[in-house]
Amino acid sequence: MGDMTNSDFYSKNQRNESSHGGEFGCTMEELRSLMELRGTEAVVKIKETYGDTEAICRRLKTSPVEGDLLPADGLFIQGNDLKIDESSLTGESDQVRKSVDKDPMLLSGTHVMEGSGRMLVTAVGVNSQTGIIFTLLGAGGEEEEKKDKKGKPSKMQDGNVDASQSKAKQQDGAAAMEMQPLKSAEGGDADDKKKANMHKKEKSVLQGKLTKLAVQIGKAGLVMSAITVIILVLYFTVDTFVVNKKPWLPECTPVYVQYFVKFFIIGVTVLVVAVPEGLPLAVTISLAYSVKKMMKDNNLVRHLDACETMGNATAICSDKTGTLTTNRMTVVQAYVGDVHYKEIPDPSSVNAKTMELLVNAIAINSAYTTKILPPEKEGALPRQVGNKTECGLLGFVLDLKQDYEPVRIQMPEEKLYKVYTFNSVRKSMSTVIKLPDESFRMYSKGASEIVLKKCCKILNGAGEPRVFRPRDRDEMVKKVIEPMACDGLRTICVAYRDFPNSPEPDWDNENDILNDLTCICVVGIEDPVRPEVPEAIRKCQRAGITVRMVTGDNINTARAIAIKCGIIHPGEDFLCLEGKEFNRRIRNEKGEIEQERIDKIWPKLRVLARSSPTDKHTLVKGIIDSTHTEQRQVVAVTGDGTNDGPALKKADVGFAMGIAGTDVAKEASDIILTDDNFSSIVKAVMWGRNVYDSISKFLQFQLTVNVVAVIVAFTGACITQDSPLKAVQMLWVNLIMDTFASLALATEPPTETLLLRKPYGRNKPLISRTMMKNILGHAVYQLTLIFTLLFVGEKMFQIDSGRNAPLHSPPSEHYTIIFNTFVMMQLFNEVNARKIHGERNVFDGIFRNPIFCTIVLGTFAIQIVIVQFGGKPFSCSPLQLDQWMWCIFIGLGELVWGQVIATIPTSRLKFLKEAGRLTQKEEIPEEELNEDVEEIDHAERELRRGQILWFRGLNRIQTQIRVVKAFRSSLYEGLEKPESRTSIHNFMAHPEFRIEDSQPHIPLIDDTDLEEDAALKQNSSPPSSLNKNNSAIDSGINLTTDTSKSATSSSPGSPIHSLETSL
Repeated sequence: MGDMTNSDFYSKNQRNESSHGGEFGCTMEELRSLMELRGTEAVVKIKETYGDTEAICRRLKTSPVEGDLLPADGLFIQGNDLKIDESSLTGESDQVRKSVDKDPMLLSGTHVMEGSGRMLVTAVGVNSQTGIIFTLLGAGGEEEEKKDKKGKPSKMQDGNVDASQSKAKQQDGAAAMEMQPLKSAEGGDADDKKKANMHKKEKSVLQGKLTKLAVQIGKAGLVMSAITVIILVLYFTVDTFVVNKKPWLPECTPVYVQYFVKFFIIGVTVLVVAVPEGLPLAVTISLAYSVKKMMKDNNLVRHLDACETMGNATAICSDKTGTLTTNRMTVVQAYVGDVHYKEIPDPSSVNAKTMELLVNAIAINSAYTTKILPPEKEGALPRQVGNKTECGLLGFVLDLKQDYEPVRIQMPEEKLYKVYTFNSVRKSMSTVIKLPDESFRMYSKGASEIVLKKCCKILNGAGEPRVFRPRDRDEMVKKVIEPMACDGLRTICVAYRDFPNSPEPDWDNENDILNDLTCICVVGIEDPVRPEVPEAIRKCQRAGITVRMVTGDNINTARAIAIKCGIIHPGEDFLCLEGKEFNRRIRNEKGEIEQERIDKIWPKLRVLARSSPTDKHTLVKGIIDSTHTEQRQVVAVTGDGTNDGPALKKADVGFAMGIAGTDVAKEASDIILTDDNFSSIVKAVMWGRNVYDSISKFLQFQLTVNVVAVIVAFTGACITQDSPLKAVQMLWVNLIMDTFASLALATEPPTETLLLRKPYGRNKPLISRTMMKNILGHAVYQLTLIFTLLFVGEKMFQIDSGRNAPLHSPPSEHYTIIFNTFVMMQLFNEVNARKIHGERNVFDGIFRNPIFCTIVLGTFAIQIVIVQFGGKPFSCSPLQLDQWMWCIFIGLGELVWGQVIATIPTSRLKFLKEAGRLTQKEEIPEEELNEDVEEIDHAERELRRGQILWFRGLNRIQTQIRVVKAFRSSLYEGLEKPESRTSIHNFMAHPEFRIEDSQPHIPLIDDTDLEEDAALKQNSSPPSSLNKNNSAIDSGINLTTDTSKSATSSSPGSPIHSLETSL
């Protein structure tokens, strides 16, 4: 059954449902809902439904297979001391002990670490827990395609599966809500849309805004250039043939044609200058440059637009283990020699006797396979091999500047006299060794509450044992152990006991042996928070980003770590929930997830503990789909385990850990953190915001040039029949302002100040009012000077006027000065454009961007060459030194004028409009989606058509219900008031309004709907969704229909009933 495709499996399952019942006595759905439970819940469910695991074995036919990587989900039937590493699924590094009576659930993809056992396989392939994760990831694409091809039958079976699942859910009650089945309300929706999402990537916010802005500017430029050409042609024809009354002579035709060609070239030039073709280039350069630089900041970007999206992030859902913490158990507090050390004690402060006992107790009384090895890479932490808690204790020995290896060499494993291994009953581990004087010594370690009860002595500051009475123990619990536990630490007591060599103790009498111990020390162990995390989280919060912790660990540890990280602050209004409670709160009575319920929880939720992969996915989806805030939330997710895959895929930006991350997590992510460091995320936010600001800087510069060049060309052409800036000069200006400027301004490095503002959000316009003030302010300065030079320049410089020159006259000094001044002003304005928020110091950090300096100086050098040696091609005449000085002086005036503009408060300029806004309702038209996007496939078109038909049908129903109400108000005076129903589902679920009534009238999309209805008639429970194509609820549209009990309960013969059936 394992290698069947999804659809094959479902069809066979449906056909053989009855025979399965007879053959095995339990269906696939029952097994699947069982496998979604954990621990005691699973035990309770097994007892209620089957009696015990033996009974399930009898129902299912089994055959044994061996291995240590579990290939399928199953139940633990028998075995001894079985420990499983479930970190690939839960993300938690602690090994989980399995037993028939406590926790019999074994999951695919997990590893057997200790012990042995037999399991009964209950789910394989896409039905196993790992399979469910892969399906959420979209790895089940092939199955989807097959289902689509199969078409009608598979849809019917899906309907049946849905129905039988809702039955299974009702039987399971609340327990089944722990982890969401694949095809529940939310999963089904994911299934429907998967095909669409696989090929179609939504345009990023920035691309959307830029596309819109570029189109608007392009249209304006086209209009301006058309008007320019029309005015030039009209002026010429009217002046030549009407005013001067010249006849059109055949021999003059070539001359006129040359004039018209010249006008056309001027028009094209205006268009070329007006259209900001450098915009896409600037975005690409900025993103590519950022991605290259982010690699140095340990962010390996897999998808280019993730970098820009990160700048708008409003929420980060982070995994705990391995992301916020180091994923290495470490001793952080210790109680040695009557002193409680809040950090690792200085070796000199610990008595030598105590130290020797402590090192021996830890080195000998732990598995010899547990070691601490040197780090693989330079700068990394030492590697921990084996049991994590024992590694923590060995690390404590190394922190005390001692070494455990010589002790182990001196006392090899085969010399150990007796070992009491750790088990759930003992809650401790003890090792007996024979000392040189033939006497025995036993070292013991374990949970402090267990071991301390067996201690009757404790080592004091001088390393001598003193009496340890029950009252001392109570005081120690209160003063040492409870404070450690409050800090989220796991407390472990290390003790020893000496035995005489004769008579030799009865080693099998454990109760006598494991007693009368002497306590050496109590240590507090935790998976410590990475040192850089609290500062990184503080930066995120200051930047307006909410950090949430989603972990599989228990809630107390999670809360303690969250406080240490600064995710929660005591006294704030926040929520810390467990996965079970979270599921209870977000689901309705039918077990379906409701967006409104999620909206009540997520704004305050800061910690989600004991969460399954699906809970994480649900939370991320809930936050993204929420309409609770005016801006759509942009969610980043960090994770390292396979269990984080679905959430990483769903998030706007997924961060996977490069060192500790699994391949599945990396594959699902957008950015890989090569150093597994949370603070690298802050760098990603900085770079993302920097991309946005770089584009804005470029726009501010480009639009100033655009406005000036277009107006100069237009006005000059209209007044003097010739553009002061010639075609080739315009193209050079275009080159400066497009290509070079995009390189110079898009490669500005980010600064910490970017993190002092809130995210821009989707609706923030690209061009703010401050930028608009700068653009128009500088345009006024430039236009004033250029027009002054154009009309009185020849008098100022005592040179010949360049206006009204004949067709093929040589270049004039007058127009060369205008061109040169124009370029100088652009160069100095480029420096102004480096600041877009009204800052005064435009030179701040200019030398940190060598590309900018190179481009400005390079452009200046090329300009000198063009003016002095450009000659006829560039329409330039060489200038004298004093003329050059005036050009540069006017250009420098830009910097002074920039300070004047900065003084004017933007708030006073109410008339300024913003531009480049992307409204929330505005969808990017289909044809504008990325060119590499495949054509929208047939299934999706069908889906759209289905939605439209549904909405049409709804409108019809609403209209006719109004008629019904009008009838009722006259016919049924005095009957009860109508109740309102907010969802089409509830409305349709009422008996009189079932789809069967309306079959002949609503044009169905295909026959599958009829088959679905047939399936629904057999199914007594009201369906969660009658039509797969209905996504009215998912798309967040609230369709309200008012109906009433009185209308629905009308007698079949009444006119109202006939009206209803005609719906």
